[in-house]
Amino acid sequence: MDNNKSETSNSRRNFIKTTALAAAGFIIVPRHVLGGRGFLAPSDRLSVAGVGVGGKGESDLTGVFNGGKSDISFLCDVDDRRAAASVKRFPKAKYYKDYREMLDKEAKSIDAVVVSTPDHNHAMIAMAAMQLGKHVYVQKPLTHDIYEARMLTEAAKKYKIVSQMGNQGGSGEGVRKLQDWFDEGIIGKVHTVYCWTDRPVWPQGIQWPTAQGTMPKELDWDLWLG
Repeated sequence: MDNNKSETSNSRRNFIKTTALAAAGFIIVPRHVLGGRGFLAPSDRLSVAGVGVGGKGESDLTGVFNGGKSDISFLCDVDDRRAAASVKRFPKAKYYKDYREMLDKEAKSIDAVVVSTPDHNHAMIAMAAMQLGKHVYVQKPLTHDIYEARMLTEAAKKYKIVSQMGNQGGSGEGVRKLQDWFDEGIIGKVHTVYCWTDRPVWPQGIQWPTAQGTMPKELDWDLWLG
């Protein structure tokens, strides 16, 4: 009788021990393993905020989203009309008009900021994000002058963040190959470069407007000015 009790007690202890080990093993299994091939755990995805989300801003965020590899958590634009497409594309994202308010309220929930505003706001918004320790992707031109560029460079070092300028044209395969040809002397000494563009995406070189325009009701002009 005593032997049976001993065996029962021993079996119970082994069961508890085995179950505990199994439970511990289950807890430490990486989430992407449980989710199957291609699964990315929420903890492994970047939480991204976009500032200037119309036009190029929308395409930038779509690229960063990359089929769900990042979370587009916040959208910010001074023009509700221009932001509409991104708001529709990323319905879970919280929307702001003022990037300062967004950074002030949501800093703890943001890993990186995509800046695709008009050029004159790039450096200012990028610096505000960097000072909060946020990684930044900033559309070209990065800044208006060398001073601003140097300030952003120092900020990136100081706050230990990753920064990138969106200049995909200059880093494309064709440009790199041409640079290789130049470096290797294949095309000889370059003395003149010709460039043509018809700019089909948006008009450039247009006349200075003479008529007084009407302010769109969807646009916050003061915020646009920066």
